[in-house]
Amino acid sequence: MRIAGAAKLVVVIAIFLLTFYVISQVFEIKMDANLGHIFARSALDAAARSTKPPRYKCGISKACPEKHFAFKMSSGAANVVGPKICVEDNVLMSGVKNNVGRGINMALVNGKTGELLDTKFFDMWGGDVAPLIEFLKTIQDGTIVLMATYDDGATKLNEEARKLIAELGSTSITNLGFRDNWVFCGGKGIKTKSPFEQVCDFITCCNLRACINRGIACFINAFLQDGYLLQY
Repeated sequence: MRIAGAAKLVVVIAIFLLTFYVISQVFEIKMDANLGHIFARSALDAAARSTKPPRYKCGISKACPEKHFAFKMSSGAANVVGPKICVEDNVLMSGVKNNVGRGINMALVNGKTGELLDTKFFDMWGGDVAPLIEFLKTIQDGTIVLMATYDDGATKLNEEARKLIAELGSTSITNLGFRDNWVFCGGKGIKTKSPFEQVCDFITCCNLRACINRGIACFINAFLQDGYLLQY
């Protein structure tokens, strides 16, 4: 009896050890698989991050050269979507900021530091052109001027206002018409025409379902003797 009991005990212990061994092996395999899966996913995530295209200031397609400021702006879409002006990744004017309005929207930026100086909008449909003219006359040399239309930016413009804007580097302001979409970046003291200007007449833009014009580029942060340079 004692021998039979001892034999049963040996069998039980052997079964227990075998079971423990099998469980431990399975557990290790699962752990290895889980760890392998985790590391594999980490490697894939790292690879995805490394292949993700870099984001540049204001969402432009490439980095600006040294001593240049990035900017991006869009005109308003008819009288529904307001304009947006961004400089150096800072949104200066937009519908979300609640500082845009019908007419000509304007942001003034220090041409050396990129600092925002002022934002204004002038109603060129139901308003008066006189405040726009007076504001344009107060702009100091060395100031970057960014403009974008919303709804109608031309009806109340007169010859004096158009001339003052043309002196900032605009070539399209003389022919800007009713509800044309227009974006412009120039500056006080410029002696050349700005390359940062887009205009689309109201009928063409809306027929093409392209009521938002965009100016995307970099402007230099230093004024030169012959004006200042603007560069893509």
